[in-house]
Amino acid sequence: MRRMLNKILSRLKGGSFEIDNAMPVSYLLSLLFSRTVMWLRGFFSGVKGGGMLFIGRRVTIKARSKIKAGRLVTINHGCYIDALSTQGIVLGNNVSLGKKVTIECSGSLQCVGKGITVGNNVGLGADNFFGCAGGIEIGDDTIMGNFISFHAENHNYSDATIPIRLQGVTHQGIKVGNNCWIGSKATILDGATIEDGCVIAAGSLVRSGVYKANGIYGGVPAVLIKQRF
Repeated sequence: MRRMLNKILSRLKGGSFEIDNAMPVSYLLSLLFSRTVMWLRGFFSGVKGGGMLFIGRRVTIKARSKIKAGRLVTINHGCYIDALSTQGIVLGNNVSLGKKVTIECSGSLQCVGKGITVGNNVGLGADNFFGCAGGIEIGDDTIMGNFISFHAENHNYSDATIPIRLQGVTHQGIKVGNNCWIGSKATILDGATIEDGCVIAAGSLVRSGVYKANGIYGGVPAVLIKQRF
């Protein structure tokens, strides 16, 4: 059975995949049953997909016509997705949303947001939050830890005579390149551009600006610690 699963998974993922020999057969059978149920939810979800969409329990999806999923996309248990936006949500091939990921594409009914595009082979960790009003782009092969938040929107506050909540917002958008690693509990603010190959240390605050390729950044606010190479 293990050998058969290895062949199936390698074919689906487009590369060699080996299940750890320490994993009990009973666990594999339980996982196989769970994934089959998730696939059935995805099949009947009405979300446009390239094939094999897996949806977990207690998942909320709004404006599902605005979502386009690639092949082998997993939306894990407890996720909340509101895709109301001008460009919608695009998830590439082999994208995984961890448990309780929240994606909100519009900050309010007064201003419909832009949305989010996620490349291929991307893992979004559990309890991540994506506020996509100003648009978020994530490149291929990028991985993220848990409890990360993206905020692609800023409130105006320069007028002392008007409450901040009534001064409107600005949108610059957030861009994350290919092959990046963003550590747990990092916060990414509107206007940040994280170039290819960057590592963002856990707990960092990434403000508006350009973070050059292959840099390791950390701190509050995040600064360059060193280059990877």
